[in-house]
Amino acid sequence: MGPSLTNMATGQTIPLASQETPAQSSAHTRDHLHRDHTHANHEDHHQEKKTVVLEQAILSKNNRLAERNRGWLAGGHILALNLVSSPGSGKTTLLEKTITDLRKELPFYVIEGDQATLHDAERLRRTGCAVVQINTGGGCHLEADMVARGLEALQPSPESVVLIENVGNLICPALFDLGEQARVVILSVTEGEDKPLKYPHMFRSAHLVLINKIDLLPYLSFNMVQCLRYVSMVNTTAPVLQISAQTGEGLAAWYQWIQHHRLTVQAHKGL
Repeated sequence: MGPSLTNMATGQTIPLASQETPAQSSAHTRDHLHRDHTHANHEDHHQEKKTVVLEQAILSKNNRLAERNRGWLAGGHILALNLVSSPGSGKTTLLEKTITDLRKELPFYVIEGDQATLHDAERLRRTGCAVVQINTGGGCHLEADMVARGLEALQPSPESVVLIENVGNLICPALFDLGEQARVVILSVTEGEDKPLKYPHMFRSAHLVLINKIDLLPYLSFNMVQCLRYVSMVNTTAPVLQISAQTGEGLAAWYQWIQHHRLTVQAHKGL
């Protein structure tokens, strides 16, 4: 099933593509490359070159669309945050809590990304904010064109905040700029402290790292000091906040971070 967008306010679902996306095409090219590794070396080399050229074209097109999104958002003084993590890190719970606690101060809109189902979008719709669900089908990440369609459907008001919950994945989303002002990487303590070293590209691209589910620390062997050191080894500039979306511990600092960057966007200073 191909990518689709569902407007949770109207219940209308529209297809985003009627054929294989460039990202899927690239993935299929790589799959064929691995399956056919017994072919002659020169054939493998030719196939590798084709794959590299295709991937470069895909990323170049995505980056152009991302810049268009960024310009549109800047024109409305809108702060857009791209939240990325592994599945089960607590992204949706964090968004529920954030919107509920700040909705009287900030207008929120959500672009919810998943391969399938409307489950998370339904949860977020109950907070009272406008939500669109983007189902990527076989895709493992959101792309700038999908986000553009989501923004078109949402029509966020000037000086609002758009929260983009990306597909749960620490690999593919690192490569795709969506036009956001900041990328927030969420790490759950249940995943282990070595994730920043295992997925350095994602953590290197972060503007903020949230270490979630700290309420579970008494029951785990998670080494916080080591984790903080690993983050600093791949990213020396991103602040790290320790939070629990479940209990609310540490969320005041997260809320202050959002407020600060919203004011920064409004002042045209960038991030």
